[in-house]
Amino acid sequence: MWSRIKEDVKTVFDKDPAARSWWEVLTCYPGLQAIWAHRIAHRFWHWKLRWLARYTSHVARFLTGIEIHPGATIGRRFFIDHGMGIVIGETAEIGDDVLMYKGAVLGGVSLNKGKRHPTIGNNVVIGSNATILGPITVGNNARIGSGAVVVKPVPADSTAVGVPARVVRGPGVQAEPSGQLNHQRMPDPVAEVCRTLDERVRMLEERVAALKSKQVE
Repeated sequence: MWSRIKEDVKTVFDKDPAARSWWEVLTCYPGLQAIWAHRIAHRFWHWKLRWLARYTSHVARFLTGIEIHPGATIGRRFFIDHGMGIVIGETAEIGDDVLMYKGAVLGGVSLNKGKRHPTIGNNVVIGSNATILGPITVGNNARIGSGAVVVKPVPADSTAVGVPARVVRGPGVQAEPSGQLNHQRMPDPVAEVCRTLDERVRMLEERVAALKSKQVE
């Protein structure tokens, strides 16, 4: 248990340059506190103490602003940065070394009792206010841009942005260093479509002008 706590605190230092001391991390990082509360609730859940598990997660949400269902499965070195408003559903599965920013949602789109929430691979970064819906898979080393709404699987080593999310970077493109999501370098799919249309219109205008000049001759 103590080794896991040390690992959790080290993860904060590794992924947040604002962290200055162990005492600050232990007392002032609600994301870390939410994860610890989830581990307790998750254990109650597997012991079939379902009400106690839900109540523990409810208290944790009240204290941290982060809602993690006790049935969710979370791997090691999971870090929630500025976690207010995060929601993680019952059947969500999160791998190791995942970084999630505030307002992100791992939600469901079905009322069935089976698997209805996303599966997140290892070393994934989920940007602020991103929403990932349904029993889809986000592959290892993927990056989900801020505000994206993901309703289809995202391949490993890819970057998805937009509403609905589109993969704008994929295999063959060097992945960003762990824990980074450089939005200033991300392509804008809507802007790219507009740029393509603009080029097409310009080309057609040139053809029309050429045809008119031939008719005048």
